[in-house]
Amino acid sequence: MHKHLPIFLLLIFSAVIYIATSFEPSLVDNIDSSHAIAAREILQRHDWITLHINGVRYLEKAPLLYWLVATSYQVFGVNEFAVRFPTMVAVVLLAGSAYIFGRWAYSQKAGLYAAAILVSCVGMFLFTRMMIPEALLTLWFTVAHFCFLRAFFGKGKQKRFYYGFYAAMALALLSKGLIGIVFCVAPAFLFLLVTNQLSAWKELRLLSGSAVFLAIAAPWHIMAGLQNQNFFWFYFINEHVLRFLNIRPQRDYNRLPILQYWLLHLVWLFPWSFGLPLLFKQRFRPQSATDYQAQVNLYLLLWAGTVLVFFGLSSNQEYYTFPAYPAFALLLGEAIANAEEKGTKSLLWLNRALAAIALFAATILSLLVWKSRGIKATGDLSAFLNQVAGDSEHYTRSLARVFDLTPQAFAELRDPAIGAALTLGIGFLAAFWFRRRQQHGRAMVAMILAMWLFFVCANSAYVRFEPVLSSRALADAIVQRWEPGAKIVINGNHEIGSSIGFYTNQQLLLLNGRKFNLEFGSRYPDAPPVFINNEDIRRLWLSYNRVFLFTENVKKEALLKNLNLPVTLIAESGGKSLFTNKPYFNP
Repeated sequence: MHKHLPIFLLLIFSAVIYIATSFEPSLVDNIDSSHAIAAREILQRHDWITLHINGVRYLEKAPLLYWLVATSYQVFGVNEFAVRFPTMVAVVLLAGSAYIFGRWAYSQKAGLYAAAILVSCVGMFLFTRMMIPEALLTLWFTVAHFCFLRAFFGKGKQKRFYYGFYAAMALALLSKGLIGIVFCVAPAFLFLLVTNQLSAWKELRLLSGSAVFLAIAAPWHIMAGLQNQNFFWFYFINEHVLRFLNIRPQRDYNRLPILQYWLLHLVWLFPWSFGLPLLFKQRFRPQSATDYQAQVNLYLLLWAGTVLVFFGLSSNQEYYTFPAYPAFALLLGEAIANAEEKGTKSLLWLNRALAAIALFAATILSLLVWKSRGIKATGDLSAFLNQVAGDSEHYTRSLARVFDLTPQAFAELRDPAIGAALTLGIGFLAAFWFRRRQQHGRAMVAMILAMWLFFVCANSAYVRFEPVLSSRALADAIVQRWEPGAKIVINGNHEIGSSIGFYTNQQLLLLNGRKFNLEFGSRYPDAPPVFINNEDIRRLWLSYNRVFLFTENVKKEALLKNLNLPVTLIAESGGKSLFTNKPYFNP
């Protein structure tokens, strides 16, 4: 038990950090609230096969994360924590899996470092703030590749680990579609090909393993196909093949410039990305079939490379390469452990560089806070952002809002900015000081703690962004004024105001919003009449029932000009406005 105490402490404290940051902020507009609604409608409709959003069939995504969130709702109620709980569990299990993987492949210290790298790198925290399946998917990939290597290098009964490979691949398929197969099979095949061991296919238990795979993966796909006409074409061809080729109709995603795509991994893996030069000292070319260490290194490199190259050629978002993180973490964990054992000066230089960058970042943050000292915080960050007008592709990228920041915005971000400056400056300086004294364990602890505290500060900043990213305040205004027969209209597609649907638990009418993720589902005969046009909104506006009309402010002028009827402004928040068709007294 004593020798496993470090990993238990790491997992416990990781869980504490991720739990503490799971209660807020509110769910944001776009995929976060839309996916949370899909999970809630599973329970409301008692349908665990066909996903629905706003009553419309939603056939784009694999179901496993939605099943887990729906189950979480049953335990914790419908709230933000319940939405984030399955992802938080996946992060902790992923770290534990990396430890087991690294301990088997290298050493206990390398496994511990790999787990620490995963739970303290920027990408792991940043891309688990939304309801997306990347953490869950990456967990299955890690299990699958561990099982493959255990079986490949094992003998006798250890060959049974191949069944774990097939089972994990099936769960990956149920988490995010066909890439669940691609990112399991491709690294394994390339490994056998490069090492000239393709004859090992005879030991892969293809028939019985495929039976395990199909037993887990096939039932949902078959039932979804039976329940939904044209499901297989839409799900496999439209959402996989055409999306990969970047020619899918209803394009609601973007593609990062190739140089930016590659260089951003220095940010996603920060601060451990500074250890990437250590990998040049690792052996990736096996000298023989018994050169176990180099073969493991090669396999991990092929795992990471498959993910990076695949999305380098395809449509991509910043978080798509999340499944490559464990491979990098394992390689870096071993490289750092080796460097410590050999007493090389490379780690000292890396920590010196990190300390310098941390001090530079702390200085910049301090200057920005100082520059905003005369500006009064209002609680609404949108007034201090350079927002791009219109339906620009700018906002199809997950981190687009960061680039809208201005120096004045730090009037709203003073506390988290100061906290981040202190955390980075003190933490990385302490790590450098411990590294100079050859106290490597304490240096690692200082970096991990610094990053965890930085995550707390980052989450606090995220909360300040809430009025911009979420429409929770406007949803609350609707709930306070709700009356029987009332209607809610979103000016545009569902995702721009999806948090309104989540927090009011009401069906939304979409003004000229029959596009993107609900367009295909709207073709089914059971689709509810939620898609309305300009004539419909005018007729509703003059009806007896109260109508709440939500719009982004960049579209407000055109909307009101087109409506050309009296309106009453209820509330305005985060660059969005809420109107009603009937005057009323505030409650």
